[in-house]
Amino acid sequence: PPGILRPARPLDASRVAAIMYDWIEDTPWMPVLHTRAETISYAGTMIDRGWVTVAEAETVKGYVAREKTEIHALYVDTYARGHGIGTQLIEDAMQHQMTLRLWTFLANTRAQRLYERLGFHETHRTDGARNDENLPDIHYEWQRTAP
Repeated sequence: PPGILRPARPLDASRVAAIMYDWIEDTPWMPVLHTRAETISYAGTMIDRGWVTVAEAETVKGYVAREKTEIHALYVDTYARGHGIGTQLIEDAMQHQMTLRLWTFLANTRAQRLYERLGFHETHRTDGARNDENLPDIHYEWQRTAP
């Protein structure tokens, strides 16, 4: 497997935040809305709520933040992308729920390919007027099928 999965610990907040912040900074169409310090604080809040599972291989390489059926975030370190970590994190979440829901930006075609390959289907799109970034987005849902 790409990494060992475990619940995030408070000391993981800076690494979780760095993975998220680096993706935002490296993505030309993504506005930078928060400072690194604010991003660390947000990561700490998600960890404190018990939402975050990390994939670790020497260091934290990626994470998923999930509140019951809602996936709030999935990020993989720049240098670890394409090695199955995102798939591993989503498949782990699928083991714990009958349904999963998430949003991704319309411009994030790599994420869309991952979700669709894993069996998520689009439920609707918006023009982005209701998200902080004001970017068009897509809502996806996954349902476990009966065995």
